[in-house]
Amino acid sequence: MKMNILEHEISFDVEKIRKDFPILSSMVHGNRLVYLDNAATTQKPNAVLDMQNVYYREQNANIHRGVHHLSEVATFEYEKARGKIKNFINAADNKEIIFTAGTTAGINLVASSFGKTFLNAGDEVIISAMEHHSNIVPWQLICEERGAKLRIIPMTDDGELILEEYEKMLSSKTKIVSVVYISNSLGTVNPIKQIIELARRNGSKVLIDGAQAVAHKKVDVQELDCDFFAFSGHKIFGPTGIGVLYGKASLLEQMKPYQGGGDMIRSVTFEKTTFNDLPYKFEAGTPNIVGGIGLGAAIDYVNIIGLDVIAEYEHSVLDYGTDVLKQVKGLRIIGTAKEKASVLSFVLEHAHPHDIGTILDREGIAIRTGHHCTQPVMQRFGIPATARASISIYNTREELDILARGIEKVREIFG
Repeated sequence: MKMNILEHEISFDVEKIRKDFPILSSMVHGNRLVYLDNAATTQKPNAVLDMQNVYYREQNANIHRGVHHLSEVATFEYEKARGKIKNFINAADNKEIIFTAGTTAGINLVASSFGKTFLNAGDEVIISAMEHHSNIVPWQLICEERGAKLRIIPMTDDGELILEEYEKMLSSKTKIVSVVYISNSLGTVNPIKQIIELARRNGSKVLIDGAQAVAHKKVDVQELDCDFFAFSGHKIFGPTGIGVLYGKASLLEQMKPYQGGGDMIRSVTFEKTTFNDLPYKFEAGTPNIVGGIGLGAAIDYVNIIGLDVIAEYEHSVLDYGTDVLKQVKGLRIIGTAKEKASVLSFVLEHAHPHDIGTILDREGIAIRTGHHCTQPVMQRFGIPATARASISIYNTREELDILARGIEKVREIFG
């Protein structure tokens, strides 16, 4: 095993990868940028930046409805990107890949459309205690509208879901379970396969919030057997404003459209509208064309490196960073689940996370501070906020050492 890890470390040339991301050579306040805010958004490689530049310089046109050359080229490139995403997550068909504005839009689509089609008074929706607000609020809205009840899977002090309690919650009332794959504020990797299997046995549908998962773990939606899977392009080196909702075609066919407008219709009269085939039924209006094409380029980039290799490298950096931060006096890591990915959330005695973030910024270190749009998680741990360092493929052990030295400076100031 040692030999395998060593071989991967040799094949994974992080310095070569860093050269693909031009922003990483930036200077901030006189220091080389150390970017550790990847759970918020990842940086973009030249392959994505160049692809978007080519689109606007050489291919820019609206898609699906034009008969001229540029429109046909743009349509081809956009639909080619859809095919890359279908292969990336192993969906059964391109029509199961719906372009959205991001994970939040995908979850809102399911909550609204699935909810209006299948949720009734007395039904239940299950989410977990570690959800991002985008996987809480849409369900609260639709449950209130339909008279359904929202139930919450509790978690332990380590930040692990209590599956025994989840199993007890499942009943004939449970119409859908919507849970996060990897927590953005704790780094917990949930046992998503087991969660899905339990829901399946109960006859409930499942949506997976994969926003933090797609850049760190290989996803196979057919193997998982989830009904829906949502993620954002900008979390996996693609552009902002583009995302994907995977949905089983048989289920999407039964759901009402989420929004009305151009391209999602088959025919319109003032008396009646009929709707387009999948996936266009759920893609009203002119889409984020360059975003879709850019996301396709990002998928190509990740495929070249290999997600298994990425996951193994990132995990080694995460383990190293965990050991380094544990040595800082007065620092407490929030989220110590056995299975973790990418995220190091922490609090420091006598220093507010916002002060930590501000002082680290003067050292050129970019981290995230606050509640990370997971206020219930902060309430669960009895804290107002955390400081969060999150790791990607271009981060190094040396950068975690720089982070630790920066935190020591904070401690000296507030000690």
